[in-house]
Amino acid sequence: MTKNYELGALILRVVLGITFLVHGAAKFQMGLGNVSGFFESLELPGFMAYLVAVIELVGGALLILGISTRIVSILLGLIMLGAIVKVKLAGGFMGDGKGAGYELDLALLAISAYLGLSGSSLYAVERLWKRTDSAAVQG
Repeated sequence: MTKNYELGALILRVVLGITFLVHGAAKFQMGLGNVSGFFESLELPGFMAYLVAVIELVGGALLILGISTRIVSILLGLIMLGAIVKVKLAGGFMGDGKGAGYELDLALLAISAYLGLSGSSLYAVERLWKRTDSAAVQG
């Protein structure tokens, strides 16, 4: 029988995955050169835009599938921490009328932290590999 916390972790993993998959895809649709220019306007290296976009897109897909959940969640949490500190913190929790606040980023950071600490194995593709590995050792 599935424990409630496993089902809850699955919901968090899939929602976080969808959120970052969409945000990563949006960065590619905007044009990574434009995103790079935005990063540079924040006094961040432009190449980081490419790195963030790939981590969000690929990481989102990996979370949905349940592959490397802890590692991906930690990477996404670091991105959220950077976004809060570098972009959103000055606008306040709910925003300043000119831009969004950091409330959503904080929620995504919390979800990332939970999954980074606890993982999520319910309906995870990764479980198929682990099961195969342990069967090979026993066989």
